[in-house]
This record gives sequence, structure tokens and C-alpha cells, in this order.
Amino acid sequence: MTTRTKRVTLTFKHSFSLKGIDRPLAAGQYDVVTDEELIEELSFPVYRRVSTLIFLPPHGSSLIEMVNVDPADLAAAQERDQMPPPAKMGLRS
Repeated sequence: MTTRTKRVTLTFKHSFSLKGIDRPLAAGQYDVVTDEELIEELSFPVYRRVSTLIFLPPHGSSLIEMVNVDPADLAAAQERDQMPPPAKMGLRS
């Protein structure tokens, strides 16, 4: 089976969270790797996503951590990161 790997670096301006990760993640750059495999039964090339991994900074005794994530959750986290912060309500006297 033919596979391909895509690697991107995502930058988060604010801390964020992802499903399946039990701690908040700090703002910064994160490498994301997506593996896809070719569906060979078709007459034209089509790839199916097999896995999406995010590389996390060291935590505890680990040197590096790779976590399988849902691409939709990752996209939602990116979208939240781009939103302006909520306006703070001031007190009026």
C-alpha cells in the first residue's frame, strides 16, 4: 500500500486544549504529522487519512510526546486561537 506523510507546523498564540490530552497546552509552535494511504481500487488517486499526530513539548519524564488527535478538534482549536479575546465588562459607578 502506498502511503504519504504531510508535516506542518502550527502556531498557537494562546494556550489551548485538545480532546484526549489531559492538560492545557502552552502557546507556541507544534509539529503535526498526517499519514495517508492510497485507495488503490479507484481509477484516480485518492488518499485516506490514517492518522494525525501532534508532537508535544516535554512533560514530566518524557523527552517528547506524540499524541494521535482528531483533525476536526485540531482545526477547532486553531479557529478558537484566531478569535479575538472576549471584551472585559467594566464596572460603572
